[in-house]
Amino acid sequence: MNKTITIFGSSLPSEGSDQYELSYELGKKLALNGFNICTGGYKGIMEAASRGAYDNGGMIYAVTIDLWNSQPNPFITIEVRGKTLFERVEKLIELGDAYVILQGGTGTFLEFAAVWEYANKNLQKKKPIYYHSWLWKQIVDLMNKQMLLEGRDANLVRNFNSVDELIDRLKKDFNL
Repeated sequence: MNKTITIFGSSLPSEGSDQYELSYELGKKLALNGFNICTGGYKGIMEAASRGAYDNGGMIYAVTIDLWNSQPNPFITIEVRGKTLFERVEKLIELGDAYVILQGGTGTFLEFAAVWEYANKNLQKKKPIYYHSWLWKQIVDLMNKQMLLEGRDANLVRNFNSVDELIDRLKKDFNL
C-alpha cells in the first residue's frame, strides 16, 4: 500500500507563480515515486500538488467542506467531505503518513500547528513533518527555542530546500 503525504498550503498562488510551480513539481515527483497525496482540495497549492500528481498517474485524496462555497479542483481521485473546519483538519491529519507544509497563511498555520502538536504530545504514531519556506523557518526556529526551554524534542519538524531533497528524505523515512 502506498504511503500518503498530506500537503498543506495556501489557496492563493496561481499557475506560473513560484509557489504553484513548486507544489506542482512536488505532486508530480511524489506520484512518480509511488506516493499518494492528500490536500484540502481547493485552489492554489492544493490544486498544483493535486494536478502534478494527477498528470503523473497519482492517487489524490482531497478533504473538502462546504464552508467557503467553493468547488474542489478537478484533479482529485477521492473526495472526502468534512462538516467543520476542525473535522477537515483531523481528516487531513488522519489520512497522512507524513506531512509537508508549504507557504500559506493562518489556515496553513493552523494545520501546521495541529500536526506539530500531535507529534509533540504523542497523540499518534510518529510521522515525518517537513516544511518549506522562509516563513515557517522563522516560526520553527522561534518555537524550537521554546521547546528546548520546556525540555521537549526540538527535532519534530524538518526543513527541506528542494523537492528532490524531500523525496529522498521521505524514501529514507519509509525505507523505500
